[in-house]
Amino acid sequence: MKFITADGRKLTYRRMGTGAVLVCHPGGPGFSSSYFSDLAGLYEKFTLVMLNPRGTGASTRPADPRAYEVEDYVSDLEELRAHLGLERMLLLGHSHGGVVAQAYAATHPGRVLRLVLASTLARFGPEQDAAMRAGMDRRSGQSWYPDALAALEAEQAGKFENDQELGDIVFRELPLYFAHYGPVEAGYLDTLRSENINGDTLKIFNQEIFTTFDLRSRLPRITAPTLVISPATTTSSAARCAPGRSPPPSLVRARSSSATRAIWSSSSSRRSFTMRWQTS
Repeated sequence: MKFITADGRKLTYRRMGTGAVLVCHPGGPGFSSSYFSDLAGLYEKFTLVMLNPRGTGASTRPADPRAYEVEDYVSDLEELRAHLGLERMLLLGHSHGGVVAQAYAATHPGRVLRLVLASTLARFGPEQDAAMRAGMDRRSGQSWYPDALAALEAEQAGKFENDQELGDIVFRELPLYFAHYGPVEAGYLDTLRSENINGDTLKIFNQEIFTTFDLRSRLPRITAPTLVISPATTTSSAARCAPGRSPPPSLVRARSSSATRAIWSSSSSRRSFTMRWQTS
């Protein structure tokens, strides 16, 4: 499905399932929503609206090749909300999508009913870098590790000239992002190899945004009940609040080391919002 933004770009999204609308923003940056698949079956409980961010999938690239700031993605998310006709939305952000979701919820607190932040962070500082390195070190005995590490370093250094070269690099490094990487996970990655990763946004994020952005001072503006899903064994770092700063109200943290399905229990009271977890 698609709609046209105020500046004339096409934004596309996948829609599946029944129930309350859950807007999902994927990570990367530079990835479409394809890797979400059906979000571990959440389509059985929700109508999933999975955005293909600007310049991914069939969504148009912005005319300005530098228009990939976090606030640019926030603007697109607000246009999607308006397009869907939602006064307030259930919002899930994964990885870079979680950065966007935090920024959106802080900028438009009245537009978010409930928020899920999965495998994401509010900044990337020494603590997060140490956690990432520790996660990578736990995989150092795997046969694929040297090549995956080399690919990650090449990606972060921007050693690619086009989207195809970036895709080749990224699929070599992706084993690092699994709690366990084996034949099943390799088969899953094979289904994504047609993905055309947007190198413009990833290069800008790595070189100019990743080590400098800091959303911690904005977190207290988030008023929606928030679930932070923190990976126990991957290279991603969990969202953290700075010492002395208040986290969003009704914050719940869950550590996940296996595939987890989240189901919201409906309630008119924000404070009685609950989650049931089904581990598969």
